[in-house]
Amino acid sequence: MTASPDRRTVLRGAALVGAACFGAAACASGEQKSSRPASDAPIELGPASEVPVGGAKIYGDQRLLVSQPTKGEFKCFSTVCTHMGAILNKIEKEQGVCPLHGSRFQVATGEVAQGPATRPLEEVPVRVKGGKLIAG
Repeated sequence: MTASPDRRTVLRGAALVGAACFGAAACASGEQKSSRPASDAPIELGPASEVPVGGAKIYGDQRLLVSQPTKGEFKCFSTVCTHMGAILNKIEKEQGVCPLHGSRFQVATGEVAQGPATRPLEEVPVRVKGGKLIAG
């Protein structure tokens, strides 16, 4: 005769299976639900003149990328990659680059230029006040 497992053993097993399934589902999707920087409070980034026309600059501490597609027009995006949440660390050929899996994003629009990311970067409001960039 074989002894049946006690209630505690059965519940532990069910909890482990549930946790494993939840973790697998989260990993399988590969998409981050939110790429919003930690704070929505406005923050001064520095002189607008530091962002080249037709180019962009990464503000690493603030996890933001600011581009200037045309003179006087500024766009700001979170540098949190929408694939797995890594932080974009460089700009190459007008694209922000994620070091984790190689996703690339257009700095002028935040749109995906190369996957595995499928969603654009989250846009953040930006304005110029007194020659300084203010994000948020």
